[in-house]
Amino acid sequence: MVEIKTKNSQKQMVRVSISEAAKLFGLNQQTIRRAIANQELTYIVVGGRYKVNFESLVRWSQTKTALKNKLEKQGIGQYVDKWKIKNTLYSPSPKVIPKADEKNPQIKSA
Repeated sequence: MVEIKTKNSQKQMVRVSISEAAKLFGLNQQTIRRAIANQELTYIVVGGRYKVNFESLVRWSQTKTALKNKLEKQGIGQYVDKWKIKNTLYSPSPKVIPKADEKNPQIKSA
């Protein structure tokens, strides 16, 4: 479950609107509405608007290949490569990291 702890140590679930969910996952809003109608997503209604539980949205998006592909190509997944830290001080390249057997000869690398 995706939860955020507040100062009062209460846990709150992350919920997004239908339009936010569609943008994040690279989908049409109607696709999200269909999933709600088919009871594939958990949600609440706040002020007459649907707020979808983010955890259920992620779980649902991983159930079908077409949804996974849209997430990676049109949704938030398209930015993953841009987010990778290129500074070797904080995210060293695999070339820089010694292999397990170089650090400790007793450990064999695969």
